[in-house]
Amino acid sequence: MKRVLLGLLMVFCSGALAQELVLGFAHVDPADWTISKKGAAALTFKNIVEGESGGRIVVELFDSGSLGGETDLVQSVQDGTLEMTMISGAMSQVCPEAAVLDIPYIFSSAAIAWQVIDGSFGEALAQHCLETTGLRTLAYGETGFRNFTNSVRPIRTPADLEGLSIRVQNTPLFVNLIESLGGEPTPLAFSELPTALATGVVDGQENPVSVIYSNNLYEVQDYLTLDGHVYAADFMVISDDVYQSLSAADQALLKRAAVVAGSVGRSIQQFNSADGVARLIEAGMEVYTPTAEELAQFRAASQPAIIEYLREEIDSQWIEDLQAAVAEAEANF
Repeated sequence: MKRVLLGLLMVFCSGALAQELVLGFAHVDPADWTISKKGAAALTFKNIVEGESGGRIVVELFDSGSLGGETDLVQSVQDGTLEMTMISGAMSQVCPEAAVLDIPYIFSSAAIAWQVIDGSFGEALAQHCLETTGLRTLAYGETGFRNFTNSVRPIRTPADLEGLSIRVQNTPLFVNLIESLGGEPTPLAFSELPTALATGVVDGQENPVSVIYSNNLYEVQDYLTLDGHVYAADFMVISDDVYQSLSAADQALLKRAAVVAGSVGRSIQQFNSADGVARLIEAGMEVYTPTAEELAQFRAASQPAIIEYLREEIDSQWIEDLQAAVAEAEANF
């Protein structure tokens, strides 16, 4: 049953305006804003919207995957049983063009990524996904840069990945990425990862530093390589049917709150990443940052294979437009 209660305006005898609209907002991260980028973004969005609307709009949060995984949440918003969600990888399942952001080593830093997704390229991608899915991207957050860990040896160049079994998400892009670097990709659900690492089913995995630390993967992994092979963006989306049913003023409020919330989520992610590296070192992990020359080897080994794969999945113009947007951002940085 939809929770959008437009038209349910109630006025008490005191003249106080009661609840007019409820927006359900679900995500898969923990609720704790201090450790969760989606949790921080969602809570910020809720507080701004409820505060500025005087409580007339209520944002009901569902965290920790309580309404299902990212794929379930996307489907729920499209079906009209949920108003909003914040997702990362699942966006490319319904809008394949979103996968262009997963080209390995395309972003040299978070600052460059932000300029691109907050600029004309990000706007064009959001508009395209709106037209093909009915999901309106209010703002972008981030899951952060993904990095390699393993329990066998330090990874300094692609040659060091040779023969290592690396757990990946069950998507062709990530399978192709590991193969292009010489590793052996092993698709597994994230819930299976700690046991798979502890028992040696896989040698390593790849995730943002915050995920590595918060899930105690340092207990079963010895080496971390800060190669930042993929930058994962978060998409804060709302059903466009819901959005279009709002007044222009309420649309502007949601958009404004989402942009701030996305920025807060990024900040929490960046802090926990920086803090996480220090904590992982304290916990005994050997942390290595590749040189520019070594990163060039990773890029040369992986980018052509992934771009070739993407050209078969999406219009090549998206790839070229992203490359141009990145070049412009780097020139202006």
